[in-house]
Amino acid sequence: MTVSLRAIKIALATTIAILIAQAFQLEYSVSAGVVAILSVLDTKKSSVTTALQRVGSTVLALGVATILFQLLGFSTIVFGLYLLIYIPLAYKFKVEVGIAPCSVLVSHLLLEQSTSIGWLTNELSLMLIGAGIAIVFNLYMPSKETQLMQLRDEIEEKMKQVLMSFDVILREGHTNEKVELLLKELHKELKEAEKMAYTESNNQLFSQNEDYMIQYFDMRQQQVKVLAEMSIDLSVCSLPTKQNMILASLFHQTANQLHESNPVVDLTKDIQSMLNDFRNSDLPSTREEFENRAALFILLNDFTRFIQIKKQFFEQQKK
Repeated sequence: MTVSLRAIKIALATTIAILIAQAFQLEYSVSAGVVAILSVLDTKKSSVTTALQRVGSTVLALGVATILFQLLGFSTIVFGLYLLIYIPLAYKFKVEVGIAPCSVLVSHLLLEQSTSIGWLTNELSLMLIGAGIAIVFNLYMPSKETQLMQLRDEIEEKMKQVLMSFDVILREGHTNEKVELLLKELHKELKEAEKMAYTESNNQLFSQNEDYMIQYFDMRQQQVKVLAEMSIDLSVCSLPTKQNMILASLFHQTANQLHESNPVVDLTKDIQSMLNDFRNSDLPSTREEFENRAALFILLNDFTRFIQIKKQFFEQQKK
């Protein structure tokens, strides 16, 4: 949520909460506006959850205060004792978000020297109005779906470029500085995408598939980590062997098939076929060939992990 949108929501929610409290002739009506200010948060879920916690915290605070004021009288010392008892209880019941606003409401009882039903109802109503109006305003949250889809496409495109670069490195036998730059950009974009996906998820109150994009970007994050490991091993694979060409073709093929809905079944078969080819190939005759073959085998195992990560993701989505 942008600063300007947040400012507009807070201003409107505060004003309307105070006006409603005044319309119901509640005392200390400005407190409803203060509650609204505190309750306009960044996501729908956090707003609803916090509002419910504050209402529960209000009931707890008023209950503790009523007992203490009735038994020990209305004084600053008793108010301090109320805080001493209420705050640990609020943390125990996980409603600590209400400590500040609820204690302001309790201070009204101290000022009025009363814990009558009328005053208790007044304070609870202030909380309900402030929190309720904040929820209403937070029901509008601009969707980030378009931005997420754009990030998804950019990330997939960069991953394709990395795989294409792997293809070139294996065929031509030289390093490619572009790979390191692409991997850095991917890490940055995935971090941004995961943060955005969490925000979007927390703005979906009733969606049954709200965590899909979180899981998707987590899957891509795991794959990019594997690509980073593979880029290190590629520097050893400098010989133009038959196995180099086969693995290069596999990278090229994967790049062309890299998209969200690909179940990677065919790629899994191709990897298994290449593993069999490795096993049936003639043994290396020189140290360079041996090191090259060993590095290729490590690459192929890492690439198997790369594909398995996507396969597991696809299978989880079918459940």
